[in-house]
Amino acid sequence: MVQTTNVQPSMSENVAGFLCYLVGWVTGIIFFLIDKRPFVRFHAAQSIVVFGGLHIINIVVGILFGAGMFWRGGLGGFGIAAGLYSLIGLLGFILWILLMVKAYQGEKFEVPIAADIAKSFAGK
Repeated sequence: MVQTTNVQPSMSENVAGFLCYLVGWVTGIIFFLIDKRPFVRFHAAQSIVVFGGLHIINIVVGILFGAGMFWRGGLGGFGIAAGLYSLIGLLGFILWILLMVKAYQGEKFEVPIAADIAKSFAGK
């Protein structure tokens, strides 16, 4: 006879939610794959969308300004590129701190647009 038991995860939801953001989209993917609790899956999905999106935007900005500098042979766009990188970095840092704090407090803080995308693949 097989006896089934209800196994409770050893990590609380708020700590798992916090950890979803700790290393950006990387820990988001890890927790999305290993934790099936809705609160954790939402934060993992949001981490993937927010920080994965910011990572992709940084790559695109680098490619566009790098190609522009290569083809035009000048440094005219360097100041704009540096400003965009700084703005994206600051936005990422603020979101990183805010999302970790909110998840640790047990709140389901939703980043506009990103939360809707996250909900669509994490499940409501």
